[in-house]
Amino acid sequence: MVDFKGDFMSKEIILMGGGGHCRSVIDVIEQQGEYKIIGIIDQNEAKVGSKVLGYEVIGTDNILEGFSHIPYALVTVGQLDSPAVRIEIKQKLERLGFILPVIVSPNAYVSKHASVGAGTVVMHDAVINAAAIVGENCIINTKALIEHDVVIENDCHISTGAIVNGGVVVKAGTFFGSNATSKQYEEIKSGSFIKAGTVTKGK
Repeated sequence: MVDFKGDFMSKEIILMGGGGHCRSVIDVIEQQGEYKIIGIIDQNEAKVGSKVLGYEVIGTDNILEGFSHIPYALVTVGQLDSPAVRIEIKQKLERLGFILPVIVSPNAYVSKHASVGAGTVVMHDAVINAAAIVGENCIINTKALIEHDVVIENDCHISTGAIVNGGVVVKAGTFFGSNATSKQYEEIKSGSFIKAGTVTKGK
């Protein structure tokens, strides 16, 4: 279950990836008020020394081992056609012993009867309803609706304004596009790419 408790701004965290999705996650972290962002790691060496919303890109991932004193890290690379990069980063962080927290916007609604896995970000105005299960390392993007009894497996991106209706199972690694809508009680196979604005057909 999601734990909303914590010492205000006491938990230090490193963000992995300094692009557009990182900006959105920074805003959620700031609004949540539970974590202090120490810096950003990006694979592009040209970004080192630059800033993202005031937070410095402190290096590439080859310096991660030097930050073992920082307990928390989060994958802030976005996911479009494939979850491969997010999965690779997640696995590296886990091998190095970092904790991947659940980040939930204070403007989102997560039912106390739902569960959300490690490393998942729930963005502004998203809704996760009763008895829903969301796996690890997922993006539940702005205004997405996850209805009752839905299962979202690991490493999925449920995009802005998407609607996943009751009882649906979204298998691992799926991209579910903006404003797409599922039918109730269907299964969406692993690695699916659901185009924006479409109605699913039981893939």
